[in-house]
Amino acid sequence: MGHVFISPLNWGLGHSTRDIPIINELLSHGHEVTIGTSGNALALLKRECPECNFILFKDYPAPYSASRFFLPKFVASIPILLRALARERKKLDQILADNKFDLIISDNRMGVYSNKIPSYFITHQLRFSLPSYLYPFEMLTIPVNSFFHIKYDGVIVPDIAPNGSNLSGKLCRSNLDATNQRVYYAGILTSAKKMRVDEDLDYLIIVSGPEPQRTKLEEIILKQVQKLPGEKVVLLGSPQKERHDKLDEHTTVHSYVSTEEKAELMNRAGFMIARSGYTTMMEIAELDKKHGLFTPTPGQTEQEYLSRYYARQGWFLSRSQYRIKLPEDTHAAMQYRGFPQMSKTCENVARLYRDVLKQYLT
Repeated sequence: MGHVFISPLNWGLGHSTRDIPIINELLSHGHEVTIGTSGNALALLKRECPECNFILFKDYPAPYSASRFFLPKFVASIPILLRALARERKKLDQILADNKFDLIISDNRMGVYSNKIPSYFITHQLRFSLPSYLYPFEMLTIPVNSFFHIKYDGVIVPDIAPNGSNLSGKLCRSNLDATNQRVYYAGILTSAKKMRVDEDLDYLIIVSGPEPQRTKLEEIILKQVQKLPGEKVVLLGSPQKERHDKLDEHTTVHSYVSTEEKAELMNRAGFMIARSGYTTMMEIAELDKKHGLFTPTPGQTEQEYLSRYYARQGWFLSRSQYRIKLPEDTHAAMQYRGFPQMSKTCENVARLYRDVLKQYLT
């Protein structure tokens, strides 16, 4: 059977968790899967997909700042990213020389592709979102992205086609044929699964994303969480640590839980507090959760855009982490109606395999 190389970006855990259903679908059809990544993404996938082969494959440094001013640091980091991209290409050449693959799947790693092996790129961002005063530069991100897209046989978008009710809003829209001819709208892809359990957990708070902002949000949440009524669980999104504490009789903190345990907690939760990272949004849509509060990573323009988009749609309330007041904000968030219904991961990943991946692996 076919051998697939999958390489997710290690900027937070979102890229690796949305790849888990694709990995499991490939394994279920008897294919061999090798995963190339690093850091927390590598730690997570080793726990969740032990049947796979693993290669330490470092990616670019995440250009996130300890302050909320992301864009200046991102622009300043472009030369560093370009050098890292060159190193990525060189390392990939070495990996491909030592292994035989039938298909390459890159989750947001722009240098992971081959001219000799069918290569697919996973992204929900065919364009980026920038502040309104930088709109001309936002439009320039479309051809820049397309420059990378044309190096791949196809682009897999984990969302439905943009129609006003899709999760990523304008982000999964391109006005260039070179990109649109390659796009396959797969629908949401997430490792979370809906379970038949009681909603006996009042609040689930998921602290996630890249450092140092993950730690800053952790500090903010832990100072306020005990003010919320009822049963609460806080997940810190740090799989390389081991922490399981009870702050009081009704408040539990875990540094990390398995994908299955997290899915169970999400199913049990009546109300969710999380970053507006796209993978978390797919999980909430998958589980049909209707009550929540989102807090975008400061300066991360994608999450800030999604938060505004969801508020305009009347789906979910969002607050800056610097202005969070948990008791007041959770009360206000109950007025929103949640995401619309959409097809679920099980159906979507089976269709993705049948329509796209299977042709290269039999």
